[in-house]
Amino acid sequence: MSASSPSSPSSPPPSSPSSSPPAAGPPAQPSPARRFKDAAYAELAEVGKALASPARLEIVELLAQAPRSVERLAVELGQSVANTSHHLQALKRAHLVRARREGLHVVYALAGDDVAQLLVHLHAVAAQRSAELDRLSRAFFDDPAGLEPIDRDTLRERLRLGEVVLLDVRPAQEFAAGHLPGARSAPLAELEAMFASPASAEGPSPVEGLPRDRTIVAYCRGPFCALSAEAARRLRVLGYDARRTDVSVHSFGADGPSA
Repeated sequence: MSASSPSSPSSPPPSSPSSSPPAAGPPAQPSPARRFKDAAYAELAEVGKALASPARLEIVELLAQAPRSVERLAVELGQSVANTSHHLQALKRAHLVRARREGLHVVYALAGDDVAQLLVHLHAVAAQRSAELDRLSRAFFDDPAGLEPIDRDTLRERLRLGEVVLLDVRPAQEFAAGHLPGARSAPLAELEAMFASPASAEGPSPVEGLPRDRTIVAYCRGPFCALSAEAARRLRVLGYDARRTDVSVHSFGADGPSA
């Protein structure tokens, strides 16, 4: 009788070629819709990037009043001409401003009123959503007399009723470029000159003919503009019932909530 051979451990059956994982193919190409969205949002982001600077936002607000040279913008911003030019080039690349040459100077203007409206809506959203912005504004504009600024809707109604007189306290060239219907021009610089030296002031007084039986509402460039607050304060010293408003030339007719 022959000896039995020892049993060997069983081995797994060889796998068939059909059971191996498929080889990875090339990644799926994005659909035409995906490619369109990626490109479109990239372009939209370029506009956002151009505005993502405090100086550029202020430039847009200043140009919304009237065109300006690079040099004048630099003075108003408190920056060098080189820095101001850099910011303007970023806005120009995003097609938010345009430039023209006047003699030795390059003068910039907004590319369209829609750019000014973009800033108006940005102001409104920030006013609703940023508690810190509200705190900053209240701390700076807090009225010693406790008078709140007149909002857009209230101003519209009081104008309709003939209860107020509008005073545009921006520089004269900004008033000439565009102002609210029925507004009178009384640049703050002229009001300050009248206070500093009433006897030496040339020409008619900026307050000549202002009624004392109606509220005088001073406006300037928007919610961050201090000219209207200072003008209202000075007019109250003269005995007028004077208030300020955050309304600007571009926000007065805008749709949506007041800033």
